[in-house]
Amino acid sequence: MKQILLSFIALCFAPLLAANADEYGVAVISTPVLNTPDFKAVFGGARGVELKTDRCGQVRELEYIALPGTVFTLLKELPSGSATIYQVETDEYTAHPNTRLYIDSRFLRLEPTAVPMRRAPLPSREAITSALRATVGSEYVWGGNVPGGVPELTAWFYKGIREEERGRLTLAGLDCSGLLYQATGGWTPRNTAQLLMYGQGVDIAGKSSRDISNVLLPLDLIVWNGHVIIVLDQKTAIESRLECGKPGNGGVVMMPLSQRIAEIMRTRRPINMWPNGKKQDDIFVVRRWYTESQAF
Repeated sequence: MKQILLSFIALCFAPLLAANADEYGVAVISTPVLNTPDFKAVFGGARGVELKTDRCGQVRELEYIALPGTVFTLLKELPSGSATIYQVETDEYTAHPNTRLYIDSRFLRLEPTAVPMRRAPLPSREAITSALRATVGSEYVWGGNVPGGVPELTAWFYKGIREEERGRLTLAGLDCSGLLYQATGGWTPRNTAQLLMYGQGVDIAGKSSRDISNVLLPLDLIVWNGHVIIVLDQKTAIESRLECGKPGNGGVVMMPLSQRIAEIMRTRRPINMWPNGKKQDDIFVVRRWYTESQAF
């Protein structure tokens, strides 16, 4: 009877013990992070030549692309053919509530104990603006933050793809926050929900588009729920825009700063600080995050 009781206790607590036995993985190359474990359905499909997209050509299962050196805690192992898929979490990315994150084990180096987080130096203001300018013309990719894409996807998931399709199938491109993320080497938050509160608010409430333009500094962020625009200089803004139905479905463009702010103010009004925990369609903020003391 005692042995049966001990066995019952062991079975009850085994899942808890397994959950606490953390293992870690470090990204060795640019690593797609999905919100589904079904990588084969997203990359390649049944015939090994397709990419699962919505009507605007976007992979909504892609959360972001982790940079080399990103550290993950491995929460759960899911065998999947010749590869293993891990459910993970990382301090470098804040997912929406109830969203689970998954990666393919082939992108990782496994570690039995915790390792230091990836933390590259913040580039200079000039280096960041130069990197931003270099991406003009890149296609819009939901969750994308690697302009050249992830070439390993072609070898691991696709069969006989056409060269002209390589960029699209390997996620070559950038979304709006991914544009900033890649230019800063992963220093800045990866999604707009965090950028709404990042750095310090700039006093813009009640100001005209001209007055707002005059107070902005390079790398200030014009941001609202779901989108961010980056100030390059007092005359120019840059952003990655999704334009569904147009060739390439949008991409990275530069525009006159005053013109872009005037466009925004047709439907949104400027405020100094985003309301905590709220989504609103008629406001925007400016966040100033870059200071010279941050750069090494």
